[in-house]
Amino acid sequence: MQTALVPADTRITNHFNKETFVFTHPYDDQPVSRMDVILEAGGSGGGNAIAHVHPRTDEIFTVHYGRLMVSLDGVEHYVEAGQSATVPMGVPHFFRNAFDGETRATVTFTNPQQHQRFFLNLALWTENHPTYFSNNGEVKLLAMALGLHEFRDHLYVASLPVRMQKILFAGLSVVARLAGYRLAVRPREVEKSETSRLVGVPAE
Repeated sequence: MQTALVPADTRITNHFNKETFVFTHPYDDQPVSRMDVILEAGGSGGGNAIAHVHPRTDEIFTVHYGRLMVSLDGVEHYVEAGQSATVPMGVPHFFRNAFDGETRATVTFTNPQQHQRFFLNLALWTENHPTYFSNNGEVKLLAMALGLHEFRDHLYVASLPVRMQKILFAGLSVVARLAGYRLAVRPREVEKSETSRLVGVPAE
């Protein structure tokens, strides 16, 4: 039986951008990674609606109530209750509430990677380390560098080449640790047998 990272349906609210994460399936090693987001009126997802990319997974938004605006490569798409929108891997996007009340959607990553841990880390930062955020709600550069370096290939901002970001975040993550920044949730270690399976080498 798998151990949950947090109790199922744990809710953590990011007051900076009026977004609540609902960790409906907080487990590693699932065929997909899935969680809900609830956006208050005026709320945005993806860090104050900063365009970003997921280089190794498609992302699916399924709206339960309200109305969601999903920007795909600069083009706005409106998703009504009962509808879904898919963001192909590598496509710049962000989303925000397009309703005058709450909007709730399930966010599904078709390649699970470690998105449960990645977003739980961001959520817990808003709760336990609000100083990691600027006054306008954006993650400070050193905190962002640490998180994106430790969870490589999960998320990158769309405005800079990914290769440049990898180099930049690797260096800045060292500075971040020296400055006292810490992950709230660490990436899980890949077991030796899993590594061997992925590269096609028999496990010892």
